[in-house]
Amino acid sequence: MPSSVRRPSLIAALTPVVLTTLLLIYSLLSAKVAPHIPLLLGTAITVACGWVRGVAWQDIQQGMVDSVAVSVPVLFIFLMVGMTVSTWILSGTVPLMIVSGLETLSPSAFLPLTCCICALVSVFTGTSWGTVGTVGLALVGIGESLLVPTYLSAGAIVSGAWFGDKLSPLSDTTNFTAAIAGVDLYQHIKNLLPSTLPSMFVAIVIYALLGTQYQSSNFDRTETLAISHQLHTDFNLSLWVLIPPLVIAITIIKRLPPVIGVFLGVIAASVTAMLVQGVTVTTVLQVMMSGYESSSGNPQVDTLLSKGGITSMMWVISLIMIAMALGGALTATGVLQTLLQSLINRIGSRFQVVLASLVAAFGFNLASNAFIAYTLPGRVFGPLYDRYQLNRSNLSRVLEDGATMTAPLIPWNSGGVFVAGTIGVATLAYAPFAFANWLSPLFGLLWAYTGWFLPVHTIHTHPLQEKPCNDC
Repeated sequence: MPSSVRRPSLIAALTPVVLTTLLLIYSLLSAKVAPHIPLLLGTAITVACGWVRGVAWQDIQQGMVDSVAVSVPVLFIFLMVGMTVSTWILSGTVPLMIVSGLETLSPSAFLPLTCCICALVSVFTGTSWGTVGTVGLALVGIGESLLVPTYLSAGAIVSGAWFGDKLSPLSDTTNFTAAIAGVDLYQHIKNLLPSTLPSMFVAIVIYALLGTQYQSSNFDRTETLAISHQLHTDFNLSLWVLIPPLVIAITIIKRLPPVIGVFLGVIAASVTAMLVQGVTVTTVLQVMMSGYESSSGNPQVDTLLSKGGITSMMWVISLIMIAMALGGALTATGVLQTLLQSLINRIGSRFQVVLASLVAAFGFNLASNAFIAYTLPGRVFGPLYDRYQLNRSNLSRVLEDGATMTAPLIPWNSGGVFVAGTIGVATLAYAPFAFANWLSPLFGLLWAYTGWFLPVHTIHTHPLQEKPCNDC
């Protein structure tokens, strides 16, 4: 926001936020329509409120452009993931995973094992999105075949995938939050454990209890055998189809950028499809663009495998661009800065420092995306943690709890739209069952209230923290 323009009052700042929230609630819960239009209307309301206070359209537009530009790497990953889903199906990689799961997993153990498998994969790969788009996609198919509700499967997948992403030293979000807070990476990971491990333990227990509804003794394997037989008929399920995940593993070991790594996985799957499944180059290109269409004659198999492609990501990409534009408008008009400052002015204790920074991280996640939710609260609240003699690893933990773990629970956040677009389950349907994601912030607040697992003051300085925040 230009320095010549007065920052909005609290009431003026709340106006566009409250109106946009009401529009979203009506659209998602009552009208049952996509959030694109409410977010566009919210952007228009924010622009109008800025105009009334004298903020120039050029400044608002630049803020919107800058915000959308931040999301460009994420949008490219979405395109790559769309092609990954379709080519991994075409190559036989996902069908092999589904067959292997059907032959080894039982209905009663499916949910806790799904959570643990996704957690393990995500820890070693450092990517929640990659886990959801590959192993997660296969596990959803297995769950449907085992008659486990898809929303429960999706909740277990999200819990495990974001648990691993949060703790992995390979994760971009883990490295970024440590840098923003100005703490050592492994100190940051160590201090994540008190909120992450209990939430994961409770989640697994709940999944195990829910799994008792789906007893193996009462399960008829006729359908799963039919699905397995159909996949063996439609695909050559030799070990060669594991080349794409092997390539992904190599790119992770070599620490290649995510976009390059995922793209190489697409290329590996395309070559595998041509050599192992015998498809043509034309078919590969069509599947990359429009997704894989299964016509096996088995309704369950056709539903499981008809997914992916660049076009399947357009709904998600457009939503992210609109949401980021709204976040840019809220920043350019000074709305977010006013709301953040009003939080800071009400702080009077250590618990309130943690609570306010958690609310700020979650609030920015609602208004924009996770990386903005890390950056602004991370830079603003750092000195407050020093003032109240709190180690800044507490701040980095709060940023992860408030932004990383809540991202897939918000229907218009990039995390939420990615999961919904990839797995095909509405965000609000699986969010209540992503237990580890919303329990983690609650455990963080519990430790802040009791004073347990709350490291005391060590002043940290880091270039990202010392840079002045003129907008805040």
